[in-house]
Amino acid sequence: MTGSPTRTLLLWCPDWPVLAAEIVDGIPATGPVAVLHANRVVACSERARAEGVRRGLRKREAQGRCPQLTVVDYDPGRDARAFEPVVAALEELVAGVEVVRPGACAVAARGPSRYLGGEEAAAERLIEHVAQSCLVESQVGIADGVFAAGLAARTGRVVAPGGTPAFLAGMPVEALGRSALADLLRRLGVRTLGDFAALPAGDVLARFGFDGALAHRLAAGRDHRPLAVRQPPADLTVTAGYDDPIDRVDAAAFAARALAEQLHARLAGHGLACTRLGIEAVTEHGQELHRVWRHDGLLTAAAIADRVRWQLDGWLSGSSGRAGARPARPTSGIIRLRLIPDGVVAQAGLQTGLWGETGEERERAHRALSRVQGILGPEAVVTAVLGGGRSPADQVRLVPWGDERLPTRPGPPAVAGVGMGAGAGAGPAAGRGGGIPPWPGRLPPPAPAVVLPSPLAATVHDAAGEPVVISARLAVSAPPARLVVGAGQPAEIVGWAGPWPVDERWWAPAEAHRRARFQVSLADGAALLLAVESGQWLVEAIYD
Repeated sequence: MTGSPTRTLLLWCPDWPVLAAEIVDGIPATGPVAVLHANRVVACSERARAEGVRRGLRKREAQGRCPQLTVVDYDPGRDARAFEPVVAALEELVAGVEVVRPGACAVAARGPSRYLGGEEAAAERLIEHVAQSCLVESQVGIADGVFAAGLAARTGRVVAPGGTPAFLAGMPVEALGRSALADLLRRLGVRTLGDFAALPAGDVLARFGFDGALAHRLAAGRDHRPLAVRQPPADLTVTAGYDDPIDRVDAAAFAARALAEQLHARLAGHGLACTRLGIEAVTEHGQELHRVWRHDGLLTAAAIADRVRWQLDGWLSGSSGRAGARPARPTSGIIRLRLIPDGVVAQAGLQTGLWGETGEERERAHRALSRVQGILGPEAVVTAVLGGGRSPADQVRLVPWGDERLPTRPGPPAVAGVGMGAGAGAGPAAGRGGGIPPWPGRLPPPAPAVVLPSPLAATVHDAAGEPVVISARLAVSAPPARLVVGAGQPAEIVGWAGPWPVDERWWAPAEAHRRARFQVSLADGAALLLAVESGQWLVEAIYD
């Protein structure tokens, strides 16, 4: 990797996930708003920051600091769809715009600076044009390389040519955007990008691997992308034609996934990986659409499919942003889709996995499941993702095959087991495991074999035939003796444990849930998980 980084102009829209929620969902960004992913704040509005909300806070802590906080789920598709009008507005003034991520896009600074009267004049013109066209505030940074330009955009700074290493030297290592690497570097005493850049490149590669070596180049102001990227051979481009024009986002997304798999397989066959992706679409009326997406890492098949899906969603939905009807929805459906690996690097470090992480067996299984999805639809094949939560239904999320496997809530933590006894017992004990905070009141192992989609109403009576009730202080009126589920026959209870109280979201009355759980074993050998909420007994799950 030799040569000098390209002089880059990067336009950045602050708090874009919050702004996208306003554009798409109508949630006012002027109020206290936080965007959450995996129960942590990933973006927040200026009003929320004034109340003490920060990125990385858990939902409960953020709401404790700002009780009026409006919580929005993170949706990268929404962010990309809302950003399309901004990119279209930029293309009215400059050519070769590359989307780094929703909310940020980059272009070589040489052209705009020459015909707009200099770098600072070009930055002011682009900011003004985006504000007038899309009613979106933005900042521009100019430096040597995309990475440095992105950091410069945070303060709206133009770094002088050749001054990028000095500009980066005082930045904390967290600016690399690699939390695990930054944490390790700090524990080793490396706190700034200048300290990291001073380390020998060979030692960094040996200790931190390929990704660490790329981060080391960024810290030194040597943007790796223009140096590592080469023009791919023409046969790497993949194209698909459609007899029936595609005009629905769901159909386009499904077609994009198949094409992304084909591109990824073709790149893998040449030992390459994509870092910059060109997406082209042609409509039935001959309209041509084109966009380039840039990625900080190596684009996997899933990452390629995500970006194609986001882009098609932006085109087909005809998102108009805040400024009106631009860009307009295509006049007809898409009849041809083309993916162009505009930038590739040698894919290093991939080999057949000893235990099947990669290799033929995994690929065969993936192809088989993808074919089933092609026949029955994307939602026909799902995998379970374990996460945190207090009830069995909260701890499992079903994700379509090929989608990102992220839990709804962080977890699962390690939990101490509690057996079923003949009398009332203590509540479940939660322990700390894997660095994830515990979930107080979480159901202990073993997990139920069957979790009912909708709890079944039931009644519980004591030996005298009187209903068993639970007081506000969790006192049981009498030992449970018989259980009736719905209109079924009474079943004798031979063992029980509980009550275990759960009081969730007490600070939000509209979302609050207060219940007590019991485990019961029946005379026929069945074991059930019961819950009492608002005086009603419910069957939540069934044990083996």
